[in-house]
Amino acid sequence: MNDDIHEPFKRLFFALDCAPALRKAIGQWRSALQLRSGRPVPVENFHLTLKFLGAVGIAQIADICSAAASVRTPGERLTVELDRLDVWRRAGVLVLAPEQASPALLRLVYDLEQALLPFGLEDAPREFRPHLTLARDYRAPVPESATPPEFFLRAERFTLFESHKGRYRPLAQWPLSGA
Repeated sequence: MNDDIHEPFKRLFFALDCAPALRKAIGQWRSALQLRSGRPVPVENFHLTLKFLGAVGIAQIADICSAAASVRTPGERLTVELDRLDVWRRAGVLVLAPEQASPALLRLVYDLEQALLPFGLEDAPREFRPHLTLARDYRAPVPESATPPEFFLRAERFTLFESHKGRYRPLAQWPLSGA
């Protein structure tokens, strides 16, 4: 992190964005769960995080974007099947996750992590666990669902987002097809 605590910064993360139709479908499915615990994540914030950066000095953003542009991409759009509902007790979140993460997704995350190593943005590396957060402060068992989750997040690009006052704003995007 920066020694100069007065430097302006943004809270950033890389993610695969959800198409509006998928957001709506997941939101409707979540409503049917009739959750009695937690704070639902706003539907417009649904995404699959690739790499959380945290507080980043504004002066570093252009270099981070250049590093992201150098990441080797799968050469085609990524499809992530979100087919498992789970509760991560320590984090207190209800998530949709893939039963099995695709090798292309894991490779993209690894290459992104490698490209960002020179920035020293992470104190302790975390294991990548692909997921879409449905609710925060969730302190109940995994809810029963009348229909099992079967959603397909199809991404044609990965995006650098800024988290600002509970909203996620895209700052830059890179195609996964290499086009």
